[in-house]
Amino acid sequence: MAAQARAAVLALPSGGPVSASGTFAGKLGLQQRVLPGYRAAFFDLLAGRCEGGLSVFAGQPRAKEAIQTAQQLGAAAWSRATNIHLFGGPLYLCLQPGIVGWLERTEPEALVLEANPRYLSSLRAIGWMHRRGRPVVGWGLGAPKWSPQRASMLQRMDALIAYSSTGAQQYRELGIDADRVFVAPNAVTGPPPPLGPARLSAPRDHARPLRVLFVGRLQPRKRVELLLRACQSLPERPELSIVGDGPARMALEREAQQLLPNARFTGDLRGEALEHEFGAAELFVLPGTGGLAVQQALAHGLPVIVAEADGSQADLVTPKNGWRVAPGDLAGLSQALKEASDAPPEKLREMGIESHRIASQQVNIEVMAEVFIQALRRAGER
Repeated sequence: MAAQARAAVLALPSGGPVSASGTFAGKLGLQQRVLPGYRAAFFDLLAGRCEGGLSVFAGQPRAKEAIQTAQQLGAAAWSRATNIHLFGGPLYLCLQPGIVGWLERTEPEALVLEANPRYLSSLRAIGWMHRRGRPVVGWGLGAPKWSPQRASMLQRMDALIAYSSTGAQQYRELGIDADRVFVAPNAVTGPPPPLGPARLSAPRDHARPLRVLFVGRLQPRKRVELLLRACQSLPERPELSIVGDGPARMALEREAQQLLPNARFTGDLRGEALEHEFGAAELFVLPGTGGLAVQQALAHGLPVIVAEADGSQADLVTPKNGWRVAPGDLAGLSQALKEASDAPPEKLREMGIESHRIASQQVNIEVMAEVFIQALRRAGER
């Protein structure tokens, strides 16, 4: 009966909660532990696809976390949560005691939750929605470590959205029906504008070093020290620009003085200054964890080298537009840099064009929004 009620709440002639215009026919609730600044554009876009609006429930990060949170939302409404964090390090747990009160105030027809069993209040939210015959969609990286608690929580979701095809496969391996699992590649911007003449011509000649760019927060998990060592190992050392700031910056600058004195540390850049760095680069490298800056690099038509961290990189980087290396593999990173440095200008140009195609057609927030609508359709049918 609960499954029939959930379908009835959102049923349309099309068989799900999506109208002919591709919108969600009702109010959507969306829970996050915190609301990073880079998510604001997506949530506002998704709000425009929800006929009843979008309410986001999110709180503040722990004091030591390097998360730049959004200041406000435009089209979406933001209800501030109180986060209670238990324990420390990567094994923390989080309570959001106001989540049921938020649901009672906003009365969403469907709910999207972070699919993370560390968030202890989520089970109460799932129960509240299901008792009213309303669907719940989980959204997360995947499930790389099996546990009974994780499997039990995910099985209670009416549909699941993974950041990557790797994450989707992990959900399926937990026994989640394949037709309930969707992939929305993690993105922060819309489709990019067409490439300009500078990118469509040969990007470099071999009379000067390759211009390499890193963008990200300077912290140990980004493994920027590996990039310095890999650049230092090449016969012709690249011109390396490191954009970002963070707790590891001073140590990295000291290491660069020994390994790669010509490395530029620009600090944190935004807007036109950041655009200039992407425009001047010929290759983007992300040697550690992360991935959102990779999408920016793709949008700017750059070949890329990335470490295979959480699995989402497989959807962003193929041999047609770059190189994937194992995490922490200095030899592999050095080899990829050498291949990029030695590549004919025409090959790098073609790789950059493929990067731009991926950002235009496969990895952007418009694609993400469409996948969310599809997942809500499937959830409403259960």
